[in-house]
Amino acid sequence: MQPRGTGVDLLLPVLPFAAMAAVAAVELSAGPEVGYLALFSIGPAFACVSGTVRRALLVGALAFVLCTAAACYDGMFGSRRATVALASVAGVTVAAALAAALRRRAERELADVRSVAEAAQRVLLRPVPTLAAGPWALAVSYTSAAAEARIGGDLYEVVPTAVGTTRVVVGDVQGKGLDAVETAAVALGAFREAAPEEPTLAAVGARMERALDRRLEGEEFVSAVLAEIAADGAVTLLNYGHPPPLVVRADGAAQWAEPARCAPPLGLAALGPTGPKAHDLRLGAGDQLLLYTDGVTETRDHAGEFYPLLERAGLLSVDDPDGALEALRRDVAAYAAGPLKDDAAMMLLRRRSDERA
Repeated sequence: MQPRGTGVDLLLPVLPFAAMAAVAAVELSAGPEVGYLALFSIGPAFACVSGTVRRALLVGALAFVLCTAAACYDGMFGSRRATVALASVAGVTVAAALAAALRRRAERELADVRSVAEAAQRVLLRPVPTLAAGPWALAVSYTSAAAEARIGGDLYEVVPTAVGTTRVVVGDVQGKGLDAVETAAVALGAFREAAPEEPTLAAVGARMERALDRRLEGEEFVSAVLAEIAADGAVTLLNYGHPPPLVVRADGAAQWAEPARCAPPLGLAALGPTGPKAHDLRLGAGDQLLLYTDGVTETRDHAGEFYPLLERAGLLSVDDPDGALEALRRDVAAYAAGPLKDDAAMMLLRRRSDERA
């Protein structure tokens, strides 16, 4: 989110008047021989950058009055030079008013797009159930590479089951734009429907595969990690061509949860073995599991080096899981030193102590 009230924002309202004041000072000191009268049109030209059509017209009227007064002071009123200058001010004023009208319309359209995107985000990426995992604390973070879109092709979801476990998914749709959002909606819809009722995590993945087969064409795919977590700390992972999750122990030791067998992403099942092999692990009190998309690990610095997620695992030591993810998100943004090139989604699962479980 861009900060409000920056130096440029504060300068824009006074810039037209400062420019006209400077032109008036130069014109009066230089005399009629130089001929700076036409430069009064800078005022309305700057006015169209911010403000309304009415403001642009008022600044233009002021510029016209100042140009006329300067011409009279120099004894040039009615001359060809003064007439051309006044015509220039009038022409720029009309153009500024039109530009302001177009800008205001674009701002309204952008506001509409933002409201639609925010509504889509609430439907597609719903708030995770904070208590669904029992002794587990959960936090999520989503940063879209399209700053105005607020949403992209990354996805996540948390669904409790009837037997007391919780199933989660974090995925990344190949491609960008509305097609990626539609594909993410299909994948999430299939997961939400299958996760509560399928007996195994592999069956959930198979349901998602079938749903995506009906939607995807050509080489489109969705990389994803599915996880099932139990109250006793047992975790089962299925990796469909996705970056491996990061396990951070309570003592700060960090390691990748590499899959025992590589499997192609969802939508490309025909290219590889029959699904991934389950990777089981157990997390104790204070241990954490970070699921993320490649928008995190493929972030580059000015030298082209990838973000060293394993080395930055210490940022997740913040007591509050939401605060820990926010610290990591800020570090990724600082590492990129600019807008991210790809969407970045993260989900942090932390096992609480036995007393808090």
